[in-house]
Amino acid sequence: MNRKKLLATLLKTLLSILTVLFFVWSYRSGYYQLIFDDPEGFWYLFQQHLKMVLLSSSLAIALSVPLGILVTRPKFKKIQWLIMNTANLGQTIPSLAILALAMTWMGIGFKPAVFALFLYSLLPILRNTVAGIDSIKPELLDAARGMGYKPYQILFKIELPNAAFSILAGIRTAVVLNIGTAALAYLVGGGGLGDWIFTGIMMRDNIYLLSGAVPVTLLALFADLILRIIESFVISKGVRQSVEADG
Repeated sequence: MNRKKLLATLLKTLLSILTVLFFVWSYRSGYYQLIFDDPEGFWYLFQQHLKMVLLSSSLAIALSVPLGILVTRPKFKKIQWLIMNTANLGQTIPSLAILALAMTWMGIGFKPAVFALFLYSLLPILRNTVAGIDSIKPELLDAARGMGYKPYQILFKIELPNAAFSILAGIRTAVVLNIGTAALAYLVGGGGLGDWIFTGIMMRDNIYLLSGAVPVTLLALFADLILRIIESFVISKGVRQSVEADG
């Protein structure tokens, strides 16, 4: 194990120990009592939070991956810079400002929250899709053409399998970011666990704050784990080893 990997392992272990100690301390201090006292309220907010994340992330994936593939085609390569710079510009706008703009246009409630989260999820998926496809070695594509592969065969048999690691990493980043950002939906009446988080902040009540914030954190960690497991099934061993060697 080289020095970097050893240091990374030590840091992960230390953070894991500190996280477990925090959970044990906060549980024994009764900071999650609200979840046990009002399980129906917690479940309702949790479902709202999950729906916002699933819907906005699904829409972002449905748009970003095809768009990323499109702008890497030779015919549309000229507009790649325009699409990427537009997405980059959108990402520089603070999430609160996007929520405010969505609220101005769509009013308050669930829809503007989902729309704002959808916009905020586009760039990580789009950028990683383009980067993953563009990073494929030209020799590999030339070999496929030499074997008589048609463009759609090159896309589905060469480009997408080799770019899958990068694309899934972008999706994982977007989903985890979305779970945390969805707490801001409270500000536009979108509901979710942000209701308890902001109530705790306004009332200076740690029970409300942690009963909302900790489930959001655990949900983000769980989503990250599930997506990593999916990666291990979807991405071939050879591609993973190649990416690790390049890294």
